Amino acid sequence: MKLYEALTEHLRGQINQGIFVPGDRLPSIRSLTREHKVSITTVQEAYRQLELLNLVVARPKSGYFVRGQAPSHPLPTTARAAKRPMEVSQWEGILQMLGADKLAPAFSLGHAMPDLTSDTLTPLLRLWARIARRGDLSLLEYDSLRGNLELREQVARLATHSGNQLDPDDIVITTGCQEALFSALKATTEPGDVVAVDSPCFYGAMQAIKANGLKVMEIPTHPEQGISLDALELAMEQWPIKAILVTPTCNNPLGYTASDAHKQALYRLAQKFDIAIIEDDIYGDLAYTWPRPITIKSLDTDDRVLLCSSFSKTLAPGLRLGWIAPGRFRSAVVHSKFVATAASSTLPQQAVAAFISEGGYERHLRKMRGQYQRNRDRMLPWLEAHFPAGTRISHPTGGYIFWLELPEEIDCVELNRRLEGEPYCIAPGALFSASGKYRNCMRLNYAEGLTAQTEQALLSLLKTFPEQNTSIAN
Repeated sequence: MKLYEALTEHLRGQINQGIFVPGDRLPSIRSLTREHKVSITTVQEAYRQLELLNLVVARPKSGYFVRGQAPSHPLPTTARAAKRPMEVSQWEGILQMLGADKLAPAFSLGHAMPDLTSDTLTPLLRLWARIARRGDLSLLEYDSLRGNLELREQVARLATHSGNQLDPDDIVITTGCQEALFSALKATTEPGDVVAVDSPCFYGAMQAIKANGLKVMEIPTHPEQGISLDALELAMEQWPIKAILVTPTCNNPLGYTASDAHKQALYRLAQKFDIAIIEDDIYGDLAYTWPRPITIKSLDTDDRVLLCSSFSKTLAPGLRLGWIAPGRFRSAVVHSKFVATAASSTLPQQAVAAFISEGGYERHLRKMRGQYQRNRDRMLPWLEAHFPAGTRISHPTGGYIFWLELPEEIDCVELNRRLEGEPYCIAPGALFSASGKYRNCMRLNYAEGLTAQTEQALLSLLKTFPEQNTSIAN
């Protein structure tokens, strides 16, 4: 047996025995060289073999990590490519799900709300109260147009975890990620332009496209690998696409995280056609592996990537704090911010900046990552046992959202209509498509796990399905 083969088997055995578990960082090349008295080339070849076995994944400047276990349940299918760009609709369905009318249900199974009950949020509330008690009249004034400097400094520091080297001046604070996405679209397009998106796509991003007077080109997206680069390239050859809007890390709603190689290839494709990439990274800090995955922005050498994120999914949506690193489009984004909101709320910015600087944010993330991953693993068997045969479920790599593809005869749009007057509603898959595709799909939140309220709502929902004789598990 060759030296690299022996080392490959040694490391493979440690992974199989659970000495290293999914997400763990493996020993560095130098440390293995010293420990096993072999050459650097031998260690590199051993790691290459483990990559071919799909056991480890390499991350630039971070090392090698144990790859997460492949899901045993059937994953959602990849939609067919769209024939042409389309205008976005579905607004009325979103209003219903968000509870914008008086009769709206108080509990949504599909709303992407984080768990707000964690005790790791208590220090943030205390900081908020302490800052408010100062009686500082500056809290009532407009903050800087680009946002609080201390918060921008903290965001820049956090961005290093995803491979970015940002200066505070590169960052603009926004009113949530929704404003960041809207401003990014406005800065990179003109009304009537076409934007390519991964499909299914977050309905908020779709509505930002609609509000900017744009058309959308939906690109087929694999539930593990991400947006189809072949389909995207073909679409860009056929249509005058001006920007690509993607969520490649802990995607909403599919939950996948694209590989570093896939992100690099997507970036090169944008370079080839000289168009911008709008990268939604709102769930990136909730990746179940650590260090968290890199962003496309971290690969950006010519400032064509606009990185958008917020604290709505990691902390609380009521903060209304997001941010954007717009690269070469900064001037246009700052102008959009001025026109839309002029400035972000002062007190939340100061409170979150202090929370991050005192270590509260990272402590909160560590707890929530573990909680959300455990909730995923506990809820999957329940879904498999109770949902009808033929149901396909995503396998999220971070965040707290499932994407369920139900048998074709189940129309989730119609189901939601039947639920009017009930104390809960769902997020039909049709909301995540310009053309209303995915009618037999739904998004499901598992942030708080399978609570009594969630289980009761799901069991009630199942009763509205067409008669089914078997479950996924049978």
